[in-house]
Amino acid sequence: MAANWMRRSLLAAACASATLLAACGSSSIDSAISPSRIITFGDAMADVGQKGSSYTVNDGSTNNWTAQLAAQYGLTIKPVSAGGLSYAQGNARITATPDAAGDSSTPTVAQQVDQFLANPQFTDNDVVLVSAGASDIIAGMAAVQAGSLTEEQYIAAAGQAGKDLAQQVIRLSDAGAKHIVVTGSYDLERSPWAKGLGKQALIHNASQRFNDDLKINLERYGKTVLYVDLAYYVNLFEANPGSYGFDSSSQPVCTSVDAGPGIGIGAGEVNSALCTTSTLLAGADQNRYLFADKVYLTPAAHRLFGDYAYNQLRERW
Repeated sequence: MAANWMRRSLLAAACASATLLAACGSSSIDSAISPSRIITFGDAMADVGQKGSSYTVNDGSTNNWTAQLAAQYGLTIKPVSAGGLSYAQGNARITATPDAAGDSSTPTVAQQVDQFLANPQFTDNDVVLVSAGASDIIAGMAAVQAGSLTEEQYIAAAGQAGKDLAQQVIRLSDAGAKHIVVTGSYDLERSPWAKGLGKQALIHNASQRFNDDLKINLERYGKTVLYVDLAYYVNLFEANPGSYGFDSSSQPVCTSVDAGPGIGIGAGEVNSALCTTSTLLAGADQNRYLFADKVYLTPAAHRLFGDYAYNQLRERW
């Protein structure tokens, strides 16, 4: 409780200063950058419909944080599969294959970066978004459950995945990207998936190790890299949902069960990539829920984080 109170106090203090969070309203600070393009790499948290749908409620709204951030600049993000510059794809891992759901054809984040850098043409006003980590944490937990990784090896592997993501960010910076926004993973301890497994402490340690090693390996790249703390913001949502307009921070709003591997947490689980307004809990207002499935967020949560990331970006550059 004390930690949650402290987080809320820090948020209130930030609202009172010039460093405004999205939850406090829009800032009056003029951004020096006016992006001509937004280029995105990552996993389901950044996927804007690589296979036709996003990992959230597919309701026709701006339902992903990267799209929300782009909209603040009057831009639209489209997946590479539709001729755009969002390479992010659900279940993608950083460097390992197969993906979290066992599909070897899903491009890793490293392969996504390879694809872009095959013909890199960064401009001074490009903004690059990198958001990944959850798929590696999910896949590692599956290996623990299968007995192929110990808990200690799982945490170490999560740390290595964080280092590997940092290396992809460094590749982008070295290739000329001047404005890179990185989120890492949220603390999956907070997810309905972790709570259902009863493995919150282990999954927390893996999530934290991933983010810590990611940040440590990006310390020297502060000129071109901005870390936006997705974990901090989801912690706020989950711990005090009413303050952000949510009634539920523990139950997914979608009912779109996937008989296959879905999001990598097992067969027969809800997969928000299959979720529409026709596959919601009876009578539910999706805007009052934090989670679409047991891992990924609703459009309302995505938009809140997208506004926060936008404010952080324009205060920096």
